[in-house]
Amino acid sequence: MRSDEAVVGIDACTDHCVHPQTVRHVRSRALPEGDLVQVSAVFKLLGDPTRAKLLYALLEAGELCVCDLAAATGVAETTVSQSLRLLRASRVVTARRDGRLMYYRLADAHVRMLLDLTREHMTHQPTTELPAPVEPVERVEPVERVGLARTRSKAARARA
Repeated sequence: MRSDEAVVGIDACTDHCVHPQTVRHVRSRALPEGDLVQVSAVFKLLGDPTRAKLLYALLEAGELCVCDLAAATGVAETTVSQSLRLLRASRVVTARRDGRLMYYRLADAHVRMLLDLTREHMTHQPTTELPAPVEPVERVEPVERVGLARTRSKAARARA
């Protein structure tokens, strides 16, 4: 490789172009910043393996008390209790009192669907067919980047 050529990552664009209609559509449907923060917080909450284990146990059982959740998952009761407090504060689980016991369950069908879809995603086999590429409408020259820059060779720039 010549010194004036840089390596382009496998996920990088090799032919920089913009699809204006697609960009306009995506921008018009983008979530507001505050909503993105909330969505990220929920995924962060669900991203903990212990909390995920508890949620899948609730998905299977429907409703469990802290003692049963701890026994079913092999997680210490104090950890279960702390995790449930966070999940409840984020409206992922709800609780009901029966005497001295608190029973927890998934908050609603959206949470159940999210857990079901996640499990299904982990077990499905990807298809080998790729969608048809979208033809670019307008070509745009890449912006120079500092540091780990992705630049094209002189020959590639000449072809564009």
